[in-house]
Amino acid sequence: MMRSRGRVSVMAAALLVSVACGPQAEPPKGMPGITDHYSLRITSEPMPPRARERSTFKIVVRDKSTNEPVDGGEGLIYGNMKDPTVKVWDSFVAGAEPGTYYANIHYVAAGDWAMAIRFRKDSTQKLEQVDWMQTVNNAKGEVR
Repeated sequence: MMRSRGRVSVMAAALLVSVACGPQAEPPKGMPGITDHYSLRITSEPMPPRARERSTFKIVVRDKSTNEPVDGGEGLIYGNMKDPTVKVWDSFVAGAEPGTYYANIHYVAAGDWAMAIRFRKDSTQKLEQVDWMQTVNNAKGEVR
């Protein structure tokens, strides 16, 4: 009788280990952004962006307290280099997926860009902002 229990315990332990070590869910892609009321996931194609090529940004917005997608919002992505006259920006366009927005940026030069997103659920809400630094690579075929 003791032998059976021992085998069952060993098999149960092996099962637990195989479940724990099994395939894990892929971590979300992109950069997280958090504001007072929203949780954003920001990705771009290509990643990292290249100068003088269109970079399409995908921004997924969720309500921070309910984790529900935020549809019908208003947003803007923008940035500049050290020289404040070198700027880029685009307004959000709603995507087909819930809480998803798209914007296109054409970086004019490679280097480090100070980027930001401003977003609000509707025109009665205040704009909330996420900031980050974005490295933009040379255009294809260019060497720094």
